[in-house]
Amino acid sequence: MSKPVITIARQYGSGGKTIGQMLADDLKVNCYEREIISMASEDSGINESLFAKVDERIGVNSFFKMNHIYKGKLVSPESDGFTSNQNLFNYQAKIIKDLADRDSCVIIGRCANFVLRDNPDVVSVFVYADADFLLENALERTSFSEKDTIKFIEKTNKYRADYYKYYTGRDWYDLRGYDLVLDSSKLGFDGCKEAIKAYMNIRF
Repeated sequence: MSKPVITIARQYGSGGKTIGQMLADDLKVNCYEREIISMASEDSGINESLFAKVDERIGVNSFFKMNHIYKGKLVSPESDGFTSNQNLFNYQAKIIKDLADRDSCVIIGRCANFVLRDNPDVVSVFVYADADFLLENALERTSFSEKDTIKFIEKTNKYRADYYKYYTGRDWYDLRGYDLVLDSSKLGFDGCKEAIKAYMNIRF
């Protein structure tokens, strides 16, 4: 029996996290986002603050090299690279795989669609929206001015796209990497949730 796992990549302000939680509530499954950092810290013994510093962003001294593409291998505690950004990602990926193996769930961000690309029960979703919608939603979550919020949206989405490229070698915005691409500014949060459920009903 299949155990569907829904991965959601999302532009900042698109409501992808909210949609994921709404979907999880409807399906009566867990939704994981920053919880993955805590789990990876506990599993590895590495301080959680190190994971938080590179949460969906690459480190300031990182460069785009193909040898950083995730391959699944963990670095041993005795190695100098145990707390490297690469190994921090590897431990998060390990947690993502463990969660997917355990039961159905929703996973937000963290290249989960790539990490779980060989899992036949994965539904990969990308949520985006037009600029006005992103701004409206972001303003509800920040105390920035409108001008600074626009810059923050652009910066956050660039961080996420660069992070994805760094660890997957793929373009975050390449639609071929997703089963569903949803515009939340047209569908609304509930509409996106229902679209994912309708897709799942057909596929599974």
